Amino acid sequence: MKINYLKVSALSITMLLAGSVSAQENSENYLAPFSPASSFRTWSVGINAGALAPVVPFGKNDFTNWETDFGYGAYIKKQLSHNFSLQANFLRGKLNANNDNKLGNGSSSASPLNSYETEIHAAGNLTANFNIGQFYWLNRKSFLSPYLTGGAGLMSYSTELTNKAGATTEYTPDASITEVYFPLGAGLKIGLSRTINLDLMYTMNFVDGDNLDGYHNGPQNDKFSYASAGLEFALGSKSKPQLATYNPAAALEYDYIKRNKDLVEQLASERAKNAAEIQQMTTDWARFKNDEDKDGVSDFFDKCPGTPAGAQVDGGGCPLQVTINNPVKVVVSEEDRRVVAEAIKNLEFDLGKSTIRSTSYPTLNKVAALLVQKNFSLKLAGHTDNTGSMALNLSLSKDRAESVKAYLVSQGANASRIEATGYGPNQPIATNQTAEGRQQNRRVEFTLY
Repeated sequence: MKINYLKVSALSITMLLAGSVSAQENSENYLAPFSPASSFRTWSVGINAGALAPVVPFGKNDFTNWETDFGYGAYIKKQLSHNFSLQANFLRGKLNANNDNKLGNGSSSASPLNSYETEIHAAGNLTANFNIGQFYWLNRKSFLSPYLTGGAGLMSYSTELTNKAGATTEYTPDASITEVYFPLGAGLKIGLSRTINLDLMYTMNFVDGDNLDGYHNGPQNDKFSYASAGLEFALGSKSKPQLATYNPAAALEYDYIKRNKDLVEQLASERAKNAAEIQQMTTDWARFKNDEDKDGVSDFFDKCPGTPAGAQVDGGGCPLQVTINNPVKVVVSEEDRRVVAEAIKNLEFDLGKSTIRSTSYPTLNKVAALLVQKNFSLKLAGHTDNTGSMALNLSLSKDRAESVKAYLVSQGANASRIEATGYGPNQPIATNQTAEGRQQNRRVEFTLY
């Protein structure tokens, strides 16, 4: 009866609510957005059972009172994308109806029969399923996936008829009938775990013929419905999520949140690192500008802080041991000149700046060692080409000579024995009309004495 059909529907709703509440997972390993299909489980099998009835929500029937009977089935499914799959279905069960309900004119039916019972021996079809949405219940670990389905198949059945007098006859006494039918329906998948889904489905089946109830009544073909509940089992490794229930929008959100968190942590780390570097630079700069003992060597380079006022010091800020001897003639050897020439050749500055490049340090270190060992004096003369204003070139040439002096002093040379002068473009050694000539004019000359 219809009451039994309603009971099945109520049971389905109860299972839906219970399943949605219990469909919780402790963790979900989200894949990277746009992962290939091989990262998911795409094959699944299912079983179901429910109510079969020879009626659909619209259209006429040949009998006035339909009953519900038990039906059961199984399927195998291939998920081709997040929203689309192909499914092969199998169904068995019974259909029956009678003319117990009276029509408006007092007659039971135009049919001379009292009732029928149809045994569906086998019904197989291929359907296309379309997921129309993904919803969460309580938290994002539980999936509700409504879908639509449609396709075509073949069914084999036999029908037993009962006439008004109560006699029964076989509508197909020799063999069962095989006919084409078209299933159309809707369903709801509820993710119980990473492997199992609760599958609730209602299907309207339209038969391409008028033999299902054993009575021909005009051009109206027969039809029946199947409301079922079942379980779907995803095949494959449990470490992979199901393609059908995986939510790409949630994966994108999770990826965005993770990237944002990583970026925040990276920025915080960079800020802490930069703050430490800035603090160190501030401390070093303060020491570089300060000369607490007034000996002419900044605290940053001073190896002997606190020397008495007026004391003569070397490039490291340490007192000089003054001895009075007969003047000694300074002799600059060819090897000494070679060391200086190599330093001049390798001397490079950042473009338009007075910052010495680190590639020049090794040869400058040799010059500093020479000044310390032989107590030479050194004149540094900075020169530029004629590109730019005179004031800018004079300042740049002076700054570059001073940078060389500061570096030599940092390596132990006596600051008082080094003279740094800038001549700008006033002493060219080549023409300024060519790039090669201008390159030769941009130089710092070293003169030992």
